[in-house]
Amino acid sequence: MTDSVGVTANGLTKVFGGGKVAAEDVSFSARPGEVFGLLGVNGAGKTTTLRMLSTVLRPTRGSATVAGFDVARDSQRVRASIGFLSSSTALYGRLSGRETLVYFGELFGLSPAVRDARIEHCRGLLQLDEFWARPCETMSTGQKQRISIARSVLHDPPVLFFDEPTAGLDIVTAQTVMEFIEAARADGKTIIFSTHIMSEAERLCDRIAIIHDGRIVATGTVPELTGGRTLERAFLDCVGYQRELARA
Repeated sequence: MTDSVGVTANGLTKVFGGGKVAAEDVSFSARPGEVFGLLGVNGAGKTTTLRMLSTVLRPTRGSATVAGFDVARDSQRVRASIGFLSSSTALYGRLSGRETLVYFGELFGLSPAVRDARIEHCRGLLQLDEFWARPCETMSTGQKQRISIARSVLHDPPVLFFDEPTAGLDIVTAQTVMEFIEAARADGKTIIFSTHIMSEAERLCDRIAIIHDGRIVATGTVPELTGGRTLERAFLDCVGYQRELARA
């Protein structure tokens, strides 16, 4: 089953052992052709939310659909419908870039013809030629991230999750990642983009949810959230910056 809404979250809550609440009552929707941002400091609940949506974590409460499939009842279809990239997506060090993509293409169940066509598409789009044949363990952080992007989107999924994908990257490689996200939006993908970098959120996100202490505290476009302020100032106001200083 598919619908016109790429991702919906309704009251997603995750409570870990000892009663630690990592995400609470998280609700939003994201449409095809849209970059929806989760903006928050480290530990705010962004990654936990993405892991619930991608079926890595089972929600304690709440529900969600991805590409029209329920994350609890249709987990396999959800996983087949997504690409997931973080700053720490792992690669096999001894495989070359090409071998990595061939391997994952087979894991995705792509036919040889489709797999090879998709590999060539990703190779050109992400400019992989320079380090294509080298073992991943010899690549720079930015080169590994480009291979990781190709690995994540090789099966052409309709929904993409990016969890702080530019962390630790130099400015040139970060630019490549952001350009890829813009191209994916133009291609009609539904994109959930997690970040704590204001400039990235302003550039990429059609709508933003500010998340703090596991809860969404504001949602809207950049103009709606800022009201004439900078996004940084609006964010600090939303998360109660002065109260946080007092609490510390």
